[in-house]
Amino acid sequence: MWMMPPNCLESGKSLKECAYPRSYIVHLDLTCSDSIRLLNGTSMCSGRLEVKSSQSDQSNQSWSSVCEADFDHKAAEVVCREVGCGPPVVLQGALYGESGSPTWAAAFQCAGDEVSLLGCRSSGSARHTCSPGRAVGLTCSEPVRLAGGTSRCKGTLELKHQGEWKPVNVYGISYKRASVICEHLDCGSAVSVRSKVSSYTSVLAIRSDCLPPIHALRGCVSLNQLSGITDIFCSDSIRLLNGTSMCSGRLEVKSSQSDQSNQSWSSVCEADFDHKAAEVVCWEIGCGPPVVLQGALYGESGSPTWAEAFQCAGDEVHLLGCRSSGSARHTCSPGRAVGLTCSEPFRLVGGGASRCAGTLEVTYQGQWTTVGGDNLTSNEAALICKRLGCGSAGALQLQRSPSIVTETLVPECVSSGSPLRECISYKFSFQNVNLTCSGLLFQPIISVSDGNTISDAQQLNIRVTRGSSFIISCSIQSHHPGGFFKLSFTSSNMAHSTIQPAVNHFASFLFPKAESAHQGIYSCAYVVTIFSQTIFSESRLLSLTVSDSTVHLIKVILLPLTPPLLVAVLFSCWKVARGQRRHRQDNMEMLESNMSAAGGETTEEEGTREEEENLGEAHLTCR
Repeated sequence: MWMMPPNCLESGKSLKECAYPRSYIVHLDLTCSDSIRLLNGTSMCSGRLEVKSSQSDQSNQSWSSVCEADFDHKAAEVVCREVGCGPPVVLQGALYGESGSPTWAAAFQCAGDEVSLLGCRSSGSARHTCSPGRAVGLTCSEPVRLAGGTSRCKGTLELKHQGEWKPVNVYGISYKRASVICEHLDCGSAVSVRSKVSSYTSVLAIRSDCLPPIHALRGCVSLNQLSGITDIFCSDSIRLLNGTSMCSGRLEVKSSQSDQSNQSWSSVCEADFDHKAAEVVCWEIGCGPPVVLQGALYGESGSPTWAEAFQCAGDEVHLLGCRSSGSARHTCSPGRAVGLTCSEPFRLVGGGASRCAGTLEVTYQGQWTTVGGDNLTSNEAALICKRLGCGSAGALQLQRSPSIVTETLVPECVSSGSPLRECISYKFSFQNVNLTCSGLLFQPIISVSDGNTISDAQQLNIRVTRGSSFIISCSIQSHHPGGFFKLSFTSSNMAHSTIQPAVNHFASFLFPKAESAHQGIYSCAYVVTIFSQTIFSESRLLSLTVSDSTVHLIKVILLPLTPPLLVAVLFSCWKVARGQRRHRQDNMEMLESNMSAAGGETTEEEGTREEEENLGEAHLTCR
């Protein structure tokens, strides 16, 4: 028996070059399309159509292109079926290039149920050439379906092979790759994927790296006999578009659930949607609870607007299972189309009081299952801890599982930073993932004490007296022993740091004598090594100013100014008193003048009393 390696055949070499003798118990049967072919397409189900002429005379056979005026949708259905593909999705002239071959001289008149294109009725065509851009180009859908479920969007993956629908096992398929199939079937995105053992005697095997794109599926079929099959559940009636992961995006809802031929996708206005509805959506697509609900978070929508307001209780299984009321709106204002981010559906369990330790599990609609992790390392463990909000370091332990684990994390995917849900691969594993994460470090507290007062933790601007001693303290709440504090200092012309071991998560830094050089910005950083990885947390910035005391200011500034100030004050008093005396003197002279006119005189005793009063007034004025 002769063997032919597939990669040799794909290289374009002749059959003779690829064949070599070998003892083997399996032989290969081939069924070719014979009279038709699709050229220059992107897959086995697409290309420019050509028909073989002179079927009875093998020595006079040639291939001819078909002009689109002699070909219709019914004929396209026959061609797609004949080449083993699904129904036609695109029929367009020159879609796959122009033809240099002759033009088929008959117009096809098919009913759509014929077995082969040449089995259709035909009428003579006057044309012998086809105008540019008119050679038939055809794209057929992949013959893929989900069977045995409650709807066309749920069930066992099947592929039509040699005219029969057969179950498929896509070993190692991930959520992201399963979503390619859901999208192809217009069923939203994948919310559940399961590989399971089956009683089927004939199962097609497909490599998971064939997806995407969907059109490569038939080219990846293996004839191995396997007992496993793949079940895929798609979201069907809802989908999230343009998100950063499968658990985020702009929400769209499928209308006309009962009429498959009239289905379309509509966006939802945030005025018709609330947090309870968001809980239902996140549950339905297999993600964790909602964390962000915001209009236009993932772009504007060009699709129609859903014409009903959702009134969910929060415990419904499907969004369309919620009560609803008619909405007057037919469009949504810019920035108001619902954008939603759901959390990742993972947790650690069995680690005691800490949520950051235990066995890794994933959930789908309330059912938690263990996650396998063959070949994971401490680097991936740290990334998983970070994704779970449990710090940036973790100790990893892979334990043998008492039963087969079907959901396994792919190390390369985790290392790339992809969301964990997209890194789940559905292949068998016998190891559970057990993690002990570092947890989140609290922010250290920085404070200053100068012997009299201790600064509040919220104070960011501190003043200390020049020459006095002061202490900067660093502390943190942590369940990790050991570590150290690094006190960093920055000023306009220098920067340095000092390290002290953390004793009971506390350290103090003494400054015996405050000087101008101590003035600047300080911060504390707590540094600790956990599971061979160093992590740290930094405090808020504290601004410290060094100033002179009040007594020092009086001695240095006020006392040298005392004599000049005293002279100035006395001179001012004298001027005021002199002015008052002159004014009083003028009044007395006026009074004397009036008394003289009346015949009276001023006595010496009265003059003396007047002088004394003037002196008293001057004294009172200076006081």
